[in-house]
Amino acid sequence: QVQLVESGGGLVQAGESLRLSCAASGRTFSSYAMGWFRQAPGKEREFVATITLSSTFYSDSVKGRFTISRDNAKNTVYLQMNSLKAEDTALYYCAARSASAFSVFRYAYNYNYWGQGTQVTVSS
Repeated sequence: QVQLVESGGGLVQAGESLRLSCAASGRTFSSYAMGWFRQAPGKEREFVATITLSSTFYSDSVKGRFTISRDNAKNTVYLQMNSLKAEDTALYYCAARSASAFSVFRYAYNYNYWGQGTQVTVSS
């Protein structure tokens, strides 16, 4: 069982930055693929970014602005969000699953474990 706790959300102006963190429990964090998803009111949950054992993948809407990274020593995954836009406003979720060397997991149903989410609000 893996427990995930997100933090770092808040209210910012358009163009500013935020860094989200997701702390994971368990001793096998380094073997997990981690993902960030977001859900705006009235919309479906959408993929933002994922990091596997050695690679990263982003949605087109955040590519070039967001960076996902991980610190296996701290059991933590990060999402650095730069040049934020009003359309980035959403509840951001961290997710985890066992990694696969040859797969990139971009869909919510790929993930077994989820955090409770952290709210990001960008005012224009």
